[in-house]
Amino acid sequence: MKGLNDMLQLGNPLLYQVCEPVLQSELPLVKEWVADLDNVMKEIRAKYNFGRAVAAPQLGIMKRLIYMHIDKPVVFINPEFSELSEDMFELWDDCMSFPNLLVKVKRHKSLTIKYLDENWKPQEWKMADDLSELLQHEYDHLDGILCTMRAIDHKSFKWRP
Repeated sequence: MKGLNDMLQLGNPLLYQVCEPVLQSELPLVKEWVADLDNVMKEIRAKYNFGRAVAAPQLGIMKRLIYMHIDKPVVFINPEFSELSEDMFELWDDCMSFPNLLVKVKRHKSLTIKYLDENWKPQEWKMADDLSELLQHEYDHLDGILCTMRAIDHKSFKWRP
């Protein structure tokens, strides 16, 4: 099982790669990947007191897979966004791949995400505010984009208090 030491850190070239879609034939592997993602998220929460979702490439799994656990676990396979709002908001973003750094970014206030669940069933979810922001952050990981690359300006960085 993968743990905190397996989390790719800022500067690792894998974090800047675009991920491949999960294939239906890989569905048996998804359960193992999700178990690893869940374990790492629990370790991050215990050490740094944050972490609501994690993207597979952060563990070197170069697939379009996001795992979120807030009230209950949700698996997003091959997610796609639509209906991104024109309304934007600013926030201090954090990332498990550089847990002590905060980056000020702009995100869409709302969006719709279409994805396959862990049973390969199509799902759709309209989200707003903090969930919208969270999924935009994780989705960026699937395209090799880190929040450091979305910083509003060169003063948009600070250490976590």
